[in-house]
Amino acid sequence: MSTKDITKLLGQVYLGDVGAESALLDRVYDELRQMAKNHLFKFNSMSTFQPTMLVHEAYLKLAGGAGAQSWENRRHFFGAASRAMRNIIVDDLRKKSSQKHGGGRSREPLHEGASWHNGVDIGQVLDINEALLKLEGEDQRSAQIVEMRFFVGLTEQEIAEILGVSDRTVRRDWLFARSWLMRALNTQEETVEGTQ
Repeated sequence: MSTKDITKLLGQVYLGDVGAESALLDRVYDELRQMAKNHLFKFNSMSTFQPTMLVHEAYLKLAGGAGAQSWENRRHFFGAASRAMRNIIVDDLRKKSSQKHGGGRSREPLHEGASWHNGVDIGQVLDINEALLKLEGEDQRSAQIVEMRFFVGLTEQEIAEILGVSDRTVRRDWLFARSWLMRALNTQEETVEGTQ
């Protein structure tokens, strides 16, 4: 289905067309499921969600009832879907961290070699999410690139296509965002250490 057809369905969903909501889910389900798999792969054993469950929870937040929004286009919808999935997983990890550690957790610095499936803990995921929210306030496109690359696992070329910019722009924004996040995470760590 073309981008134009999905955009049309998104508009119909916003207007309350129940048939369009069902048709939309049929058209985008495979892409949402792949996105959910990518998100969950990053969190390996930290999250108890399965891709199908994550897709359904995110879709309910996006298209269901009063939460429905007017989506500009396919890119806008999938960007919001990615964010919804990240928020659902982060909320789940926050709850787990609170239960597991009585609410207290130590902060760990983000280093360049860190990867989700290679020893990053729940606390670090939560710290990265918190810093990413701050980055959004400063540079929304860079924050989107981090989300798509770090959380979803898209390549620079895929991100460039989605955002409608060049690979070079994605690379430049990624370097900026990574540097910004490292500084923010190191500042958070220093603040926590200073209060101990």
